Amino acid sequence: MNKTIVLIDGAYLSYVSKYFGKGKPLKYKIERFVINICKGLNLFCDEIYYYTAPPYKSPVPTESEKQRQRNYDKFISKLKLVKPKIVVREGRCQKIDNSFQQKGVDTLMTMDLLKISSQKKANSVVIITSDTDFVPIINDIKEEHKMEVILAYFTDKKRKSAFSLSNHLWKACNKRILIKKEYFEA
Repeated sequence: MNKTIVLIDGAYLSYVSKYFGKGKPLKYKIERFVINICKGLNLFCDEIYYYTAPPYKSPVPTESEKQRQRNYDKFISKLKLVKPKIVVREGRCQKIDNSFQQKGVDTLMTMDLLKISSQKKANSVVIITSDTDFVPIINDIKEEHKMEVILAYFTDKKRKSAFSLSNHLWKACNKRILIKKEYFEA
């Protein structure tokens, strides 16, 4: 049987969700979203890896920072209870000037792609990202481990928009599936 693992860049998926929600994130269940994506590919998902970072907290956290952390903790604890199993992998959130950036998330995803392929935990992986940093590992696991790599992506088909997709990433993957709003729906 064809075992499939889905790896999700949580920040990217959140960004796509906000686009479909016209600036407000859609309410959806990640496991249902993944099942819908896999159904569109005629695959069965065995496991989900979800990459994220806890919210930033200053050295002396404000009440709003504490509340964001409580909300995040509640969200993560719920994720760990669903089927298919969700493995939560956390980087960290760094504040630079007045903007926030996730750190370490791409490295965790790269490590997991290598581990999944070398341990032959799956025949195929679906990656939900738009980051071209994954092209070298995608090429490696396709060539060295004969694993099928499927890209789940979204584009608004506008040049130089926030959803522009690199041809480099596009060509690296065996298959591609466009993320549609209905995949977020139950």
